[in-house]
Amino acid sequence: MASRSTSLPRMKTGVLLAAFGSGVPAAQRSLVHFETAVRALFPGVPVRWAFTSTRVRTRLAGEGVKTDSVHKALEKMYFERFTHVALQSLHVTPGAEFEALGQAVETVCRQYDDQCPAVALGLPLLARDEDIPVVAQAILQTLPPQRTPGDLVVLMGHGTSHEADARYDRLAAVLRPADPLVVLGTMDGARSLETVLAELHTMPAGRVWLVPLLAVAGAHVLKDMAGPGPESWKSRLQAAGRTVLVVQDGAAERPALAAIWIEHLRQAMASLRGENG
Repeated sequence: MASRSTSLPRMKTGVLLAAFGSGVPAAQRSLVHFETAVRALFPGVPVRWAFTSTRVRTRLAGEGVKTDSVHKALEKMYFERFTHVALQSLHVTPGAEFEALGQAVETVCRQYDDQCPAVALGLPLLARDEDIPVVAQAILQTLPPQRTPGDLVVLMGHGTSHEADARYDRLAAVLRPADPLVVLGTMDGARSLETVLAELHTMPAGRVWLVPLLAVAGAHVLKDMAGPGPESWKSRLQAAGRTVLVVQDGAAERPALAAIWIEHLRQAMASLRGENG
C-alpha cells in the first residue's frame, strides 16, 4: 500500500500598507505613488491598504468610497488565504496609532487561532534611535530647491500626547547643528506653534518655507498648515511679520523619506522570509 504524501502549505505573502488616510485627491495620488514603489520592490506580491483614521474612513464611506480598517483588511487577507503579511506603517512616530496596528493583529489572531497569517510589522519613520539621523539627513536632502541663503524652514509634524512625541525633540536636536535655520514644530505635543514662533523670534528676518512632516498632504496641510483661516500656521507666521512660502508635498512623496519607510518594509518582509536583514 503506497504511503500518502504530505506537503507543507504553500506560502502566500502579501503587503498591507497602513496610513492615517485622507480624502484629499492629491494625498490619495501620493499614496498610489508610494504603492507603485512598493510593487516595484516586490513584483508579484499583492498590496492592500488600510486607513487607521475612523473619521477618514467614515467620510470616504459617505462619498461612496470603501476603505478598510487594519482589522478588516487583515480579516480579508485571512479569507484570501494569505499565510504571511508584511504590515507597514506609514506613520511618523511609534505612537498610539502604531500600537493599534499590533493590537489589530492580536485581535484577528485570537479570532482565527492558529490559522492567523504570520504578520511582521514594518516600523514608522522615527521608530528607532538609529532612524533619527537618517531621517534628518533625508529631510535636509529634500528641502525646497528654490530656498535661498537666509531662508528659514519650518517643518510641521503631527505630534502626540504619547511618549513617542519625544522623537520629535530628538530629531530637532539632530537637525539644529546641521542647519540652524530649520525649525521643527508639531500640531500636538510639546513642540507647538507657540514654541516655533518663540524660536523664530531669535532668528534672522528671512522668508519662511513651511514644509509638512506628514506622510501625505491631506487636510492637516491644506487647512491647519496652509489654510486661509487666522489660526493656520501660515496665517500665524504672516501675522508675526514673516513672508511665507508653502510646500505641499507629503513626506511619502519625497523619495529620500519614502525610501526609509520602504526599507522598514523590506526588513519586515525579510523577517517573514527568514532572511537576515
